[in-house]
Amino acid sequence: MILVSTPVSGVLLGILAMIGGGHITTNTVVLGVLGGLSQALGIWWFYAAMAAGPISVVSPLAAVVDAGVPVCVGRMLGDRPGVLASAGIAVALAAVVLISWHAGDDGMHRPGLTHRALWLTVAAGVALGLNFVFLDRTPSDSGLWPLLFARAAATILVIVVAALSRNLAAPTGTPLRLAFLIGLLDTAANITMLFALKHAMLSLASVLISLYPATTVILAVVLLGERVRRRQVVGMVLAGAAVAMITV
Repeated sequence: MILVSTPVSGVLLGILAMIGGGHITTNTVVLGVLGGLSQALGIWWFYAAMAAGPISVVSPLAAVVDAGVPVCVGRMLGDRPGVLASAGIAVALAAVVLISWHAGDDGMHRPGLTHRALWLTVAAGVALGLNFVFLDRTPSDSGLWPLLFARAAATILVIVVAALSRNLAAPTGTPLRLAFLIGLLDTAANITMLFALKHAMLSLASVLISLYPATTVILAVVLLGERVRRRQVVGMVLAGAAVAMITV
């Protein structure tokens, strides 16, 4: 699906970027490409980590690193949120961990967290967190062009990896239609993410964006009838509190 959804998102972003205008500078291109590569590599390493280690550890650890990297970078760049907002960041990080925590309740034996799985998990979190940083640092008058260059870089990487792994085959039927829908949703998500990063402090916007697992859990319950675990409910309550604390 990624072979279709990624280039579809790129085409849509290209059209919207041309409509919206904006200046294309060297920083726009370089930071956009770095953002796209970091996001693609982060997702790749995240799936590799889940295959190499227990999801119950990999998922929350990657999530908190993902959220923590832009917070630390934002602080170094001069972000100084108020006391309540700072407390909200801490609450949000806890919420991300609780919501993303997948327990091995399915009775399956899962391997322990090996050094390889640990490094892949940390690398995935750092790469995904740097995606926020790179996009945040793009020029304010660049419009949607950074997203186009990011998606173009990600598309090339996905195609190269698929070719090297002999998986260069597009889906058909329902998976193909879903891939187009994913591309559309991915486009909308990236645009709103860029706007959030441009209109708020990096340390605050990135943490709020990192709360997206709460939406995933809610959709899984509503659409798939999955059972919500108690810690996930606690995490979603904390997420709501964190949003209120950060945006007040």
